[in-house]
Amino acid sequence: MAHEILDHPDLGALDVTAVLDALGNPLRLEAVRQIAAGVDLTCGSVLPGVSKSTASHHWRVLRQAGVLHQERVGRTVIMSLRRKELDARFPGLLDAVLSTTGPTPLPSHLP
Repeated sequence: MAHEILDHPDLGALDVTAVLDALGNPLRLEAVRQIAAGVDLTCGSVLPGVSKSTASHHWRVLRQAGVLHQERVGRTVIMSLRRKELDARFPGLLDAVLSTTGPTPLPSHLP
């Protein structure tokens, strides 16, 4: 089965503004919390009830900001949090964001 690693910014290119903007969306923040709590997950297993195109948009924003690593294995895309890279570039940022209390309330209408 073919493996393809999707484009991700290099460590030096990570921008705190882009990371915070990506994590500022309640749906994306909750998805990152789920990924942080589990092992590598597939795109379809994290945002149930969200359309495929909307989920793809959110994954792209998180990947382009440098928050997620995505690898295509056959027809499946495996996601993992770039915790080591984020901690190296912005020490404590991810822990601070993920430690906020409780689940993020999702809007009544999903984007």
